Amino acid sequence: MVLSIGIQAYILFPYTPLAGKQVESATETTVDSRSVFSIVVANVLITNRRIDKLLAIIADKDPTFVLTMEVDDWWVHQLSVLKKNYPYRLTFPTDNAYGMALYSKLPLHKPQRMFLHHDRVPSFTMGITLPDSSQFQLYTLHPVAPAPSKYPTNVGGQEVALLKAGRLIARQDLPTVAAGDFNDVGWSHNMTQFAAISGLQDVRCGRGLYNTFDAQSLLMRWPLDYVFVSSQFKVIALERLPAFGSDHFPYYVQLTHQP
Repeated sequence: MVLSIGIQAYILFPYTPLAGKQVESATETTVDSRSVFSIVVANVLITNRRIDKLLAIIADKDPTFVLTMEVDDWWVHQLSVLKKNYPYRLTFPTDNAYGMALYSKLPLHKPQRMFLHHDRVPSFTMGITLPDSSQFQLYTLHPVAPAPSKYPTNVGGQEVALLKAGRLIARQDLPTVAAGDFNDVGWSHNMTQFAAISGLQDVRCGRGLYNTFDAQSLLMRWPLDYVFVSSQFKVIALERLPAFGSDHFPYYVQLTHQP
């Protein structure tokens, strides 16, 4: 038992505030407000209908980007009310619990839908230019869960979408942010390989676990939603947001680009 506890503590230590931060924190004196942006990552749960709660959370945090996953046509229609504040968007609703929709206050340069492993399981990529004229590439990902499901499943095979995304990120030169529901814990083999291949780092490390799943359980919770960044970014704020009827808590990250 002592050995088991020691092994688990060793695995989880990098996610505690006792460990060094993989991604540095920004200090107010070094931040240009034009380089600041934020994202809310929200797996909505395809059967959830508490759109009112999610819209209230978005209004309260007022992020630059809203990334929603598990969206179907109903969700995309309901989220169309964001158009006034988020005039730029990329959507791919599905009825298979892997639909995705991104809403942005900033223009999306050359937005693309990618299908890295399964048909109708999208990932997005696009260029972003901040008000200070700095640029970065944004990837949004939602790989298939490693569990039996009536929806797309990887049981009996490997999940390769995350590793394919890592290789795509490694081949491009722009600063990069990758966000989404990665359907895995940060210390898994797949996730550590993704970080090693892409060169990106988890903003959680050194700050806490910020468990985003399962919002419907009081005891069994772990991190599934992520924001990974390249070395040109620093963290201003990190927060797990209130539940809104989904099995995931929304995840809020505010960053500054500081080359």
